[in-house]
Amino acid sequence: MNAPQGLICRLVGFLLLIGSAVADASDSAAAADGQALELADVIVDGRLVMKVRGTASFPAARRAAEIEQSIISAAKDERIPADAVTIQVEGERTLLMAAERMLLDMVDADAEIEGLSRQLLAEVRQERLQEVIAAYRHDRSPEVLLTKSGYALATVLLAATLIFGFWKGFRALADFLDRRLQRKIKDLEAKSAHLIRSRNLTTILRGLTKALFLALVALTLYLSINYVLGLFPWTRGSAIWLFGLILNPLQEMGRGLLGAIPDLVWLVILFFITRYILGMIWSFFHGIERGSVKLATFDRELAMPTYRVVRLLVILFALVMAYPHIPGSDSDAFKGLSVLVGLIISLGSQSIIGNIIAGYSLVYRRPFRIGDRIKINDIVGKVTELRVLTTRLRSMKNEEIVIPNTTVLNGEVINYSSLAREHGLILHTTVGIGYETPWRQVEAMLKEAAERTGGLLKNPKPFVLQRELGDFAVSYEINVYCGDADTMAQAYSALHRNILDVFNEYGVAIMTPSYMGDPAEPKLVPKDQWYAPPARAPSDGSKRQDDDHRFL
Repeated sequence: MNAPQGLICRLVGFLLLIGSAVADASDSAAAADGQALELADVIVDGRLVMKVRGTASFPAARRAAEIEQSIISAAKDERIPADAVTIQVEGERTLLMAAERMLLDMVDADAEIEGLSRQLLAEVRQERLQEVIAAYRHDRSPEVLLTKSGYALATVLLAATLIFGFWKGFRALADFLDRRLQRKIKDLEAKSAHLIRSRNLTTILRGLTKALFLALVALTLYLSINYVLGLFPWTRGSAIWLFGLILNPLQEMGRGLLGAIPDLVWLVILFFITRYILGMIWSFFHGIERGSVKLATFDRELAMPTYRVVRLLVILFALVMAYPHIPGSDSDAFKGLSVLVGLIISLGSQSIIGNIIAGYSLVYRRPFRIGDRIKINDIVGKVTELRVLTTRLRSMKNEEIVIPNTTVLNGEVINYSSLAREHGLILHTTVGIGYETPWRQVEAMLKEAAERTGGLLKNPKPFVLQRELGDFAVSYEINVYCGDADTMAQAYSALHRNILDVFNEYGVAIMTPSYMGDPAEPKLVPKDQWYAPPARAPSDGSKRQDDDHRFL
């Protein structure tokens, strides 16, 4: 762009700025008078000449169109010199004339809108009209049109060259990605355990390069078309409109950003204050968790759950404070979106909120701890994790069980470990023995079986309860103490094996619940058949194979 064109562009920008200021001043004056003011632009060859007002009988748009036609007619008449615009005062009217042609008729109301005297406004517009007529004739001179046609042709060739260069460059880049980066992408695929596929990465890279190529082509076409259209007076208005498609949104965004700077500064300050407060709160509760800060009535295990609750309250308070300062928060669209989000949360997160409340209730009620073996409804397992929404158990079959906290809170929880650490967990099993067997013998055999079982507590001692005097048998319950709830299954199995051995040794039959009558021979396992194949007898006869149990 040469110097005259640059000067013209700067002049156009300056005139647009003046026109905007004049419009703002006019609007303010009309608002002060309580009148509805109608303004219209007078545009010649895409350039803003002036803004004019209208009346009820003579609308501003019609007046602007007539002034525009008068200026063009005068500019087309070569007999009228460009500097022949004169001022004529006729009472309360001031006329701008080009020879015998009237270009503009002004009254005191026009001058009041501009904030100038009628004479001063006439002089300003006289100079402006002379410049417009001279520019109109200059832009249509054969020399200027030929020069600008050369500029247009050069611009088209430059744009085509750039687009061709972009195409070649991006083809070379695509080939480079295919040849040079293929090995690196495959190495990345191997390191990521095939979570990332080389074909997917290649497709993504090609898509990004293609998008960048299309963006550069679109930008080149946009700038070249806008420049070419702006060279000629007949298409200059289209160039300004095309330029405004991009510039106007950017200007609006820029003005919005500048207007939001105070609120953004306030939000940044609030962010750092909130972050500092959260850091202090975390240090306090982390100290409680580590034991460096001690509170007489506060358990260390409740430190981090309480920190999360306090953190949530602080963040919610900060959001309430920040909401009025969020850019666009006062708009109807933002308010509608907030209502929609709130409605979705209220309708779709009832179970989530219920589980969260149940999770924190379990934390503070503490019916169990991590590592405890518990029973929830019919599920038995070891607590491995207590989260806000769910509780995770590991069953004796090494199964991971995820239970919603609302189910835990609303169901029955049996904790096998809480009292077993200090007082021991009582394991019990029941056998049915006939009336012909002395109860003292039965109790002694059951206690002997308990003594043979390893892994049980010796103190308190096992005890036997006679649970029921049934129709055909007496129900005896042996109760033993176990110090580790995790060994319940192994302890029960060992106890049952020893009960079977002891009763077989003393020739006492264990009766079944569906007893119908005495058998011809007692239902016993002879001692010489205790290790029938595939079972194998221990090599050391002085030590029973089943006496020494190792529990997991």
